[in-house]
Amino acid sequence: MARKRNKQNKLHVRKGDIVRVISGASKGTEGRVLMVFPSDDRVLVEGANVKIKHQKPSQEYPKGGRMEREMPIHVSNVLPLDPVNNQPTRVGRKKIEEDGKSRWVRYSKLSGEVLDN
Repeated sequence: MARKRNKQNKLHVRKGDIVRVISGASKGTEGRVLMVFPSDDRVLVEGANVKIKHQKPSQEYPKGGRMEREMPIHVSNVLPLDPVNNQPTRVGRKKIEEDGKSRWVRYSKLSGEVLDN
């Protein structure tokens, strides 16, 4: 059933998370999430899915040339690392109470540790 109120896509990774690529050409690569594209369900991971981009000469690059860039990969191909044992883990969500206020946090299904600060 489609979401009625909040149309925002909820992803299991956030900018700054350390993740491991679990499938594709960059399988096994670990890196930090640089950017998240929730509308496309894609993430940009540091050091993963590096492609060669041909750059035309410009003021910034007077000679032009071939530049290596990370390209976005689908969010289903990455898993965050557990803070306790450094293994890929699935993510759950739970509500916690602090000072009379409640908020949702992400936690590791492997160890139960909270992933959010």
